[in-house]
Amino acid sequence: MTDQALLAARSLVETAAPGSVHVHSVFDAVTFTATHIVSDPATQQAAIIDSVLDFDPASGRTSTASADEVIAYVEAAGLTIQWLLETHVHADHLSAAPYLQARLGGTLAIGRDILTVQSVFGAIFNEGPDFARDGSQFGRLLRDGERFRIGSLEATALHTPGHTPADMAYVIGDAAFIGDTLFMPDYGTARVDFPGGDARTLFRSIHRLLALPDHTRVFLCHDYKAPGRDAFVWETTIAAQRRDNVHVHPGVTEAAFVAMREARDATLGMPRLILPSIQINMRGGHLPEPEANGTRYLKLPLNSL
Repeated sequence: MTDQALLAARSLVETAAPGSVHVHSVFDAVTFTATHIVSDPATQQAAIIDSVLDFDPASGRTSTASADEVIAYVEAAGLTIQWLLETHVHADHLSAAPYLQARLGGTLAIGRDILTVQSVFGAIFNEGPDFARDGSQFGRLLRDGERFRIGSLEATALHTPGHTPADMAYVIGDAAFIGDTLFMPDYGTARVDFPGGDARTLFRSIHRLLALPDHTRVFLCHDYKAPGRDAFVWETTIAAQRRDNVHVHPGVTEAAFVAMREARDATLGMPRLILPSIQINMRGGHLPEPEANGTRYLKLPLNSL
């Protein structure tokens, strides 16, 4: 991670005109996932961040109700999709990026450390030589500090590993889209017990994000309703996170965070959709190719995770 990348992201936030970034979110309560459509009001160009393909693990059936809700909003708002952005390879829902791309266009992008994830999970799922481990399933692999545009808006990609090796945050105008790195202040931070996760690395990535300006709007990928809260919420601010996050508030040292995170993760079960999600998402949301009988299959590795 580079200081120059963070300075570039801070500059975007500090110079963003009020109201320059419009965000509409679609929340899927089944997977607790917020998909964000961020658009430039001046040009109607937009990006879709962290989409959801509905999946029933009992029947093995996919459906597109969540993605169709995104499409309905994009079409009603008259937006043109430039980007389909993934913050990381999700372990709790399948990506609908290929379906959305076929309907709306746009370039599919993720952090370039997807190559690490593909290598690790390619081995876990015993993927054969036909599975590309070079990130070619995505249209663009973003580097730490890389800038790109959404209409007239400039965006910066920040590498924020820890939850997974490939996590990225996207700073667009006065908003930051941070995936699973942080949750709402009353819920805390992401787990680190998946292959390639690391609590110490996550702590440092979080503090990199907390160096953004206080007024930065923070959009989360998930909300799970902390105890005592009745409503789902997926937007907060850097100031609120820095002041109130139950895991990384002032006074929490790196050593204390690592001890807490590792102890907490040892009590957690695996996400319900981790095995299908990773197989699909490391392919950019593409389903495995059909076998000789015309049916697509997912693998269930025994005693591996």
